[in-house]
Amino acid sequence: MTAPVIYWSRRDFRLSDNPALVAACASGAPVIAVFLCDEVVEALGAAPKWRLGLGVGAFGLRLAGAGSRLVLRRGGALATLMTLVAETGARAVHWNRLYDPESRTRDEAVKSALKAAGIAAVSHAGHLVHEPWEVQTGTGGFYKVYTPFWKAVRDRDVAAPLAVPRIVAPAQWPDSEVLEEWGLGAAMGRGADIVQAHCQIGEAAAAARLEAFVDQRIAAYAENRDRLDLDGTSGLSENLTHGEISARICWQAGLRAMAMGKAGAETFLKELIWRDFAYHLVHHTPHITSRNWRPEWDGFGWNTDASHPDVMAWMRGRTGMQAVDAAMREMYVTGRMHNRARMLVASYLTKHLLSHWKIGMDWFAECLVDWDPASNAMGWQWSAGSGPDATPYFRVFNPETQAEKFDPLGRYRRAWVAELSQRPPESALAYFRAIPHHWRMAPNDPYPARPVVDAATGRQRALLAYENRGF
Repeated sequence: MTAPVIYWSRRDFRLSDNPALVAACASGAPVIAVFLCDEVVEALGAAPKWRLGLGVGAFGLRLAGAGSRLVLRRGGALATLMTLVAETGARAVHWNRLYDPESRTRDEAVKSALKAAGIAAVSHAGHLVHEPWEVQTGTGGFYKVYTPFWKAVRDRDVAAPLAVPRIVAPAQWPDSEVLEEWGLGAAMGRGADIVQAHCQIGEAAAAARLEAFVDQRIAAYAENRDRLDLDGTSGLSENLTHGEISARICWQAGLRAMAMGKAGAETFLKELIWRDFAYHLVHHTPHITSRNWRPEWDGFGWNTDASHPDVMAWMRGRTGMQAVDAAMREMYVTGRMHNRARMLVASYLTKHLLSHWKIGMDWFAECLVDWDPASNAMGWQWSAGSGPDATPYFRVFNPETQAEKFDPLGRYRRAWVAELSQRPPESALAYFRAIPHHWRMAPNDPYPARPVVDAATGRQRALLAYENRGF
């Protein structure tokens, strides 16, 4: 029993309710926790890679507090794991599953090679409430529409979260690389310090965030979650995407809140299952992350030039549509964006500007600290009309009326667009300290006198393009 087992941590930076870690510890053998800066990590955009590094650092400290360590290695996953197995004499490798195409390709190759070498390779369910293949239609197929998916799982039993295991340390630790030397935040530039002030990193911070949400905001969640000017959401997307809290812990907290009569709890549970639904679709139709889910959109004449002046104005929060610009700047300062705002900016890019949803999806993949491959892809295709359960092609959000409804006093817009105020708040000014110098923007620049594309013109142009395409 002196031969160790390896726990391969990826997006599960927690000790609580961690099935792979629990299974590794249950073997009774010493456990070596390892994080790999592998091909999937190297391909991440600037903000996701930087935030992942912060999560790795916090998890290393969490393990140290439990009398263990997090071993860091850089290199291709298969070769690096095989080297670690050879160095340590490990007889098994455990990990929690991921479902995006790139992770699946990597994991299938690793599992096959380990098993061929006589090493146990065991994957576990730890990232979602329900595994993507566990939810089936009455005919055994997969769901393409969210509402019946929700109805299929809402009354299912969900196992109680797993307790923190006792981790046995090996007699000798393998060498570890130094996290800071990886430079995971290099592409963030001067924006890193600005964004970090808005992050809540690690397992303890995630648990505190959930507790505060349930205590203070979940009751009004159904009414307030769409309000741009209120702090009505959980903020847990940042922690869920890095596994600093499990979806199952969040689910059980939501159930308890619902049993206590807190009205918004069921809506919160639905949002957790929306995340499951995104992965359900990615598992069954992996092309959703890279091309139109609905093939009839393949010939649509979207602009595909990300350097187009209209697209650049959108990226930099200079469209002249105040709610759109506020949302884009919020993302650049905080690394996150209000969910209602995500719908507005996606609709404006794909419908008013008639630009491809992949441009927006890729920009979000550069800028979001809560970037999630499934939710990002499904959200963009839903907004564009090319995805499953999509918003109808003829539904074109009007950013002005949406702002009047969800930011009636203009607080959200003034919080992020400095040019709208004589004395702009710090949140709006921070944007100019975070952006690249070559953007050449300053708080005293005049705000655009007219939108790049106004609401009425954009809607008419989009509907004409859809009509000509035969939609």
